[in-house]
Amino acid sequence: MTALESDAVARPRTGGGALEGKVAIVTGGAGGLGRAMALTLAKAGARVVVADLDARGGREVADLVGGHFRSCDVSVPDANRELVDFAQEHYGGVDIALLNAGMATGCGLGGDFDLARYRRAMGANLDGVVFGTHAVLPALRARGGGAIVATASLAGLAAVPLDPLYAANKHAVVGLARSLGPALAPENVRFNAVCPGFAESRIIDPLRDMLVEQRLPIIPAQTVADTVLRIVTGDGTGECWFIQAGRDPEPFRFRTVPGPGKPANA
Repeated sequence: MTALESDAVARPRTGGGALEGKVAIVTGGAGGLGRAMALTLAKAGARVVVADLDARGGREVADLVGGHFRSCDVSVPDANRELVDFAQEHYGGVDIALLNAGMATGCGLGGDFDLARYRRAMGANLDGVVFGTHAVLPALRARGGGAIVATASLAGLAAVPLDPLYAANKHAVVGLARSLGPALAPENVRFNAVCPGFAESRIIDPLRDMLVEQRLPIIPAQTVADTVLRIVTGDGTGECWFIQAGRDPEPFRFRTVPGPGKPANA
């Protein structure tokens, strides 16, 4: 048990946190990044609903944060709506949605292509963000606004030849954040993405030996959670925050697309 977890269990909230009075949903909250996010938001005063297909792990985290657990398959639209309804029933509304559920693709586009694996990864990595956003927007609007943070990846900012389908999922999440953030701003709803490199989570388990062998640093889950808290308590929207070992997290600066040039025969 980490010091953060020990505090969460042993010390009740005393008020005054940056998120005091706020209600948060965390998908993929049973372990790794989602676990750290749930604990961090609770320490900041939020009341948290932990959502995951891992009931045992999800309930453990919910107990740690003094919140509630809800089993949820984020690839199913109705499950996302039921999750939001659950949060509203227990806490009266929703202010923050961390759409964090995700998984590795596990196949490529060659002879190893597997339609079921592809659909499963798309369902978690992209559909979960789209369906989760669609489900939570009415609840955020009812509160006068709120914050959505989707977990993307550095794979959404760069080419990933080892897993092009995962990169495609995460590039889509980045594109959604950049496009939807400004669109929702007039409603006081902020939509951002967080883009970690190799961070401590189940998703890197197949790569862990390789990372250790090549001495590539693994980003602590707490670093990602702290960045998410900065995003939630900030005022930016449409941003994609990169998290890379040895660097301070910050919004990625996208280059401007070149404007139209003169026709070649002009």
